[in-house]
Amino acid sequence: MHAEVRTQGCRMFTVSSCNAQATLFARAYTSHPAEYPLSGLKPIALDAWYEQVITGRNSFIANTPAEFETLFFDHALITSLGLGSAMNIPIFDSTVGPFLGCINLLAGAQHFTAQRAAIYHDRARAHHAALVQALRLAQTQA
Repeated sequence: MHAEVRTQGCRMFTVSSCNAQATLFARAYTSHPAEYPLSGLKPIALDAWYEQVITGRNSFIANTPAEFETLFFDHALITSLGLGSAMNIPIFDSTVGPFLGCINLLAGAQHFTAQRAAIYHDRARAHHAALVQALRLAQTQA
């Protein structure tokens, strides 16, 4: 999936696995291992992002740093890499199943238009079975 989203202009691609008991996200895949290593952990905050993505089961899109800086503790690192927009696509076990993790896409500012978001959602759907399998495996290794 990483190669596919890169052709659409996505400049950073990570996948985070959710460990709800530990209230942490663990990185399961990264296109930027120096800045975002696989060993990276991120606390799960019960904030507006959580409500939209996990509770509401909807993707999050921010097309400027101002739209994500209060929600992403690593916003300074993101912008230092020349990235100014973010899209997080939640991955659930099934239509009504539990939240397993997120696809995290980053690009230059104003990148995530409705047309591009639809393409990224299509790619996530096409790879859903593999993502679920990988995230389940990541959770057992956490």
